[in-house]
Amino acid sequence: MRHKVGHRKLQRSTGHRTALLRNLAASLIKHEQILTGTAKAKELRPYVEKLITLAKKGGLSNRRLADARLKDDAQLIKLFDILAERYKDRNGGYTRVIKAGFRASDAAPMAIIELVDRDVDAKGQDSGPVFSSDELEEA
Repeated sequence: MRHKVGHRKLQRSTGHRTALLRNLAASLIKHEQILTGTAKAKELRPYVEKLITLAKKGGLSNRRLADARLKDDAQLIKLFDILAERYKDRNGGYTRVIKAGFRASDAAPMAIIELVDRDVDAKGQDSGPVFSSDELEEA
């Protein structure tokens, strides 16, 4: 029985799963919106929200804790300087998961995870498709 088992394993070993979450979190902080599998998006949500909470608290020890979980210096700076200031008045709920239909190749359920009140200019040209609210309603 799987009583009180907290997280999804995502069919990966522990090290692979940790690396996956770090990379997804760095991408989400960088682009503020990413398209991924639904299970990965649901697993990424508390990971990123805890990082933003650490950034809001500030201080050197919280910066070091966030660096140990993120391992990306450029995104760490954005997390503590930009996102912490943006969400200083919000008590949680920094991310949103929107279901985005199924992938054509293998019919895997897809989802868009994005930061609430995101900067739409942060989504670069090299990062894949950008979805408007009209396209999301159709999916």
